[in-house]
Amino acid sequence: MHFCTLGMFIIDEFVFLDDAGNPIATQPIAPQIGGGGTYASIGARLWLPPSQVGMIVDRGSDFPPSMESKLAEFGDIWLYRNQASGTTRALNTYRGDHRSFDYITPRIRITPRDLEGTPLQKPTTLHFICSPTRASAIMSEVEQVSEWRPIVIYEPIPDRCVPEELSALTKVLPQIDILSPNAEEALSLLSLPLPPSKESIEEAASKLLKLGVGSEGKGAVLIRSGSMGVCVAFKNQPMRWVPAFWTSKDKDKIVDVTGAGNSFLGGLAAGLFLQNGDIYEASFHASIAASFVIEQQGLPAVSTDNGTTLWNGDNPQRRLDELRQRVGIDN
Repeated sequence: MHFCTLGMFIIDEFVFLDDAGNPIATQPIAPQIGGGGTYASIGARLWLPPSQVGMIVDRGSDFPPSMESKLAEFGDIWLYRNQASGTTRALNTYRGDHRSFDYITPRIRITPRDLEGTPLQKPTTLHFICSPTRASAIMSEVEQVSEWRPIVIYEPIPDRCVPEELSALTKVLPQIDILSPNAEEALSLLSLPLPPSKESIEEAASKLLKLGVGSEGKGAVLIRSGSMGVCVAFKNQPMRWVPAFWTSKDKDKIVDVTGAGNSFLGGLAAGLFLQNGDIYEASFHASIAASFVIEQQGLPAVSTDNGTTLWNGDNPQRRLDELRQRVGIDN
């Protein structure tokens, strides 16, 4: 098993308000498949067979059969645990241009101990989304498992990307192989001014590296920067950028960016597997994974054509080749 996430499966519900907080009369949106772990798993699955991807899904009696059918399309990558308390649900409230996210049921968190004795135990790459304090607790559990030192991809949770959390983040960074906030989160953590620019993003990446990401000089910081692409920073090496496949010029292709960052990191993990640990090369796989997620609301469609697996009717390898050509890399 190469990739496993500790992120959750969530059923997302939606409310739309105007700037004054009054409900907007729109066509109701049915509850949708959500959760950072779900999207990260899809990002990895886009490149890897089901046998190399896994995630625990806590399934309550309220779990919609239509969602289970949709998840089944991606293969046997879901380890279901039945929960009498119900499935985790969250409310996404859109007020003008602002989006807020609130859990409306108790969260059922997943820890490394939950993987023991399952097909998901000891994956070679572990992804999680949480606060710095919880990241430390997760890494303490990882260290207690004998003969397991996974590649660790840490995605800090957005509402904890504030200066007050920087001290707790610094404590766990030596145990993290890849740290990946988005641009706004990185600047917020470091009290740098918004909006992001390439210069400020590179400054943030440099500062985060200096805080001690990784051990033995092997850590990396990847700052996900929307249509600007991703800033890839390594210790003692020049900073590099990998472009987004869809950019601000492709507005008709960008439908919903929900889950884009999560799927990027799942795609990154898959790229590490396919590119022998080369983080820069893996970032191209990550960018392509995100490109498929933002083309629609919810998860992409997967199909097969003459033995080739297609996503939204397109071949990920074709997009990868095109993206590499844009930056002058021969395929």
